[in-house]
Amino acid sequence: MHILITRPEGKGTELALELQQAGYQTTLCPVLTLDYLTVNSSELAPLENADKIIFISQDAVHALLKLTPTINKAAQLYAVGQQTADAVYEAFGRRAAVPKQHDSEGLLELKTLQDVELSNIVLVKGEGGRTTIAKTLKQRGALLNQLVVYKRSAIESEPGKWMDHWQTIDVEGIVITSNAAVDAIFNGLNEPQLAWLKERQFFVASERIADYLKQQNVARTQIHIAAGASDSAMFTCINQQGSKMSEAESKQPAKPVTAQPEKKAQTANTGAKAPAQAKRGISKTGSLALLISLLVAGAVGYEFYLKLNSDQQSAVALTELTDENLRLQQQIDALKSAQQTMQHSLYNSEQKVTDALNESAEQTQQQLQAALKRAEQQTFTLNPQEVTSLQRMAEFKLWAEHDYQGAAAVLSRLDSLLAEHPGTGAIRQAIHQDLQTLNAIEPVAVEAIYLKLHGINQKVDELVFNAISLPEEVVKEDPNQLSENVSEWRQNLAKSWQQFKDFFVEVRTREDMVIAPFLSEQERHLVKQRLSLYLAQAQDAVLSKQSSVYFSAVDAAHSLVKDYFKQDDAQTKAALKSLAELSKEQLDFSPKVSLQSTEQVKEWAQ
Repeated sequence: MHILITRPEGKGTELALELQQAGYQTTLCPVLTLDYLTVNSSELAPLENADKIIFISQDAVHALLKLTPTINKAAQLYAVGQQTADAVYEAFGRRAAVPKQHDSEGLLELKTLQDVELSNIVLVKGEGGRTTIAKTLKQRGALLNQLVVYKRSAIESEPGKWMDHWQTIDVEGIVITSNAAVDAIFNGLNEPQLAWLKERQFFVASERIADYLKQQNVARTQIHIAAGASDSAMFTCINQQGSKMSEAESKQPAKPVTAQPEKKAQTANTGAKAPAQAKRGISKTGSLALLISLLVAGAVGYEFYLKLNSDQQSAVALTELTDENLRLQQQIDALKSAQQTMQHSLYNSEQKVTDALNESAEQTQQQLQAALKRAEQQTFTLNPQEVTSLQRMAEFKLWAEHDYQGAAAVLSRLDSLLAEHPGTGAIRQAIHQDLQTLNAIEPVAVEAIYLKLHGINQKVDELVFNAISLPEEVVKEDPNQLSENVSEWRQNLAKSWQQFKDFFVEVRTREDMVIAPFLSEQERHLVKQRLSLYLAQAQDAVLSKQSSVYFSAVDAAHSLVKDYFKQDDAQTKAALKSLAELSKEQLDFSPKVSLQSTEQVKEWAQ
């Protein structure tokens, strides 16, 4: 077969060499050209924070590499086919996930692309092409950015000139790897050229291209689908079809050659003319000469008779041998004819089975495509109930749970859903106004306040009370001490009387004045317990979002520390400072917010 390879320049060389080594004739004739696009920094920015990056083709990898982008090192990379994955590894030194089925549907079947809600995904692709991946990922809730880095365009040439050249070199098979190549080949042809082109064998890279060829009225039997666009897959497809064609075009049995016996010209033996009547008076010498002549003539005649008899026997033997050869040749011809009939019948049976399988597969594929289109139509039809449900969920998080960030997340999900459908601009404008309002609300730092109160409560036992330290009593000599001298009995009697009076009334003196209150240990314990209670009450008020209870508890704790503990102590100063800061916290747990998108959704749903 003579195979024509239409892949872009530089991409079909290896396939051509492989086919030539297998005995095929090849011609490289690119019908498309690839142009890398210039992409600005803002379009490349999503690559820095991407969770997943998907490469559609090798050209997408090479075009992105030319732009020297900054790619998130933690991002997971994906490639539609193995050759694209190899290009990713060569370009960025990282392995990419590859599906078993090398197409968009196979890629979307990967487990890691099932749950992608709110994931940042960048799709690196060419201009145009299929939208299956983008639509499905958006449907699954992903935050998708499409990065277009190259475009395909038809080579400027008159298609008719291509056809004339291809007919001249007797092209039998054509390799096509994209729908754009189909358009470049078929556009602008006249009827004779189209008729010739439709009789070629087409080797395509996917079922999608085969369906596109059938729209050009190419028979399904002329289309052969490879396992992918790689050189090895395309070579296998071409080689299998070439083997089948070789078997179908096997040589016809040769016509028997019948050996015809050579016909020898029989030379008519014209006898010698009768001698003239001897004249009278022949001499004896003449008679002798005549006798010798008659003897010689008889010898020659006898020899001729023997030779003639031998030639007749040889001719009979040759005729018999020829007849035997003819019978053997007829038997051989009969055997060859039977073998050819069997081969023809086997080929017809195989062809019928193949046609039946192809027809069945084609019908099944058409049914699947129809079901898929119906599913896509149903999927991408905007459901009013779903829109209303998301709006109500946002309101519930706002009013019932006071979860402003959660409400903003639900509204963002609703906005991404409406982005796929026209006629929802008013709702999306209202949603973005609501998002600005919700994002401007500063949430109360409940956790920070709670931990700060907990820290103060842990230091209560270390606070020093504002109580006096009693000075030591003044030690005086006891004037009523009795003397051991008997002569001083009068003095001893007076001292005894004084001791008797002091037994009922005791007066003690100290050097310093007592000006601060005096607390017992039990009272000190109760004061600290009361302070801990106020701090715990403030913590509970923060968690239950009761701002009035919180401020009352903080103020009471502040007053208690100020009244009962030393003001010049470091622990007391730190506690008073922290309580003063806590009393100034803005605890607006339920700010007044109205969603503009609520009324818009109600009007749209009606």
